[in-house]
Amino acid sequence: MNYLLYSEEKYLIDEEINKIAKKEKIEDISISRYDLDIDIIKDIIDDCMTISLFESKKIVIIDNCTYFNRVKNNEDDVNLMLKYLENPNPDTILIIISHSSSIDTTKKISKKLKENGKIVELTKKNTKSVVSKLFDDYKISSKTIDLFIERVGEDLSILSKEAEKLKIYKIDDKEITNQDVIDCSTFLIDTDIFKFIDNIINKNKELALTTYYELLKNNEEPLKIIVLLASKFRLMYQACALYKKRMSEKEISNILGVHPYPVKLAIQSGQRYPEKLILNFLSGLADLDKDIKTGKINPELGMELFILKV
Repeated sequence: MNYLLYSEEKYLIDEEINKIAKKEKIEDISISRYDLDIDIIKDIIDDCMTISLFESKKIVIIDNCTYFNRVKNNEDDVNLMLKYLENPNPDTILIIISHSSSIDTTKKISKKLKENGKIVELTKKNTKSVVSKLFDDYKISSKTIDLFIERVGEDLSILSKEAEKLKIYKIDDKEITNQDVIDCSTFLIDTDIFKFIDNIINKNKELALTTYYELLKNNEEPLKIIVLLASKFRLMYQACALYKKRMSEKEISNILGVHPYPVKLAIQSGQRYPEKLILNFLSGLADLDKDIKTGKINPELGMELFILKV
């Protein structure tokens, strides 16, 4: 069986590959992984045609399949892959991966896979339910899971790694509390930055300062925080301006060269505020950056005053 798996969540793709391997009773030693940004199509197909030395079946995984659509003069590679898909090795399970939220089923290879294989869309239906399963036999409340997601973000791959850290940390009593999440999980600046911005704009100074102090505790430099805030304000302005022109999130993502998830957050956050207000904050951050670099103000104090004065 040949598969095309597509999702923006690497975790879901890895989980599906593990399910396929388990179902077919294939060990890691019989799984080959290739990246079309690096590897040659002919070598990959040769591997697909070769009999496994260790088991009766094997898995060949091809990542970055958008190569077939974006690389010029690749007709020979497309034809090689199509030829293989027409007469695949029955002992090889070929898994082609696309890290996108949708695929074009009119393209030659995806069309062939639809005819002679299986196309699987992997969607994240409910982050909280997935996280609950990550903690399996550990005791953790619903509110603690909410706090965990709030600190770590929505990326399931990162959530999975952070959950493993917490489980090892509390392996003796297998009970995870809010304080454990605060003490052990990593507060990710990029995922919470729009909440930070909302608190700054809405003059929720206590919450904004709490986030700021948390970032400092995690060794984030004030100048880095200023640059990141400015980049997110800029993204909010640009994404909302393009969204008003009736462009989709995917189109905006391609134009700005930004992953679709931050674009989605930027539009959700930016639509709540006038464009002029966003530009005023951008200007204020630029002035603060200049004052810090010219020695007019201490970096940590400068960012703190910026939050207090808005």
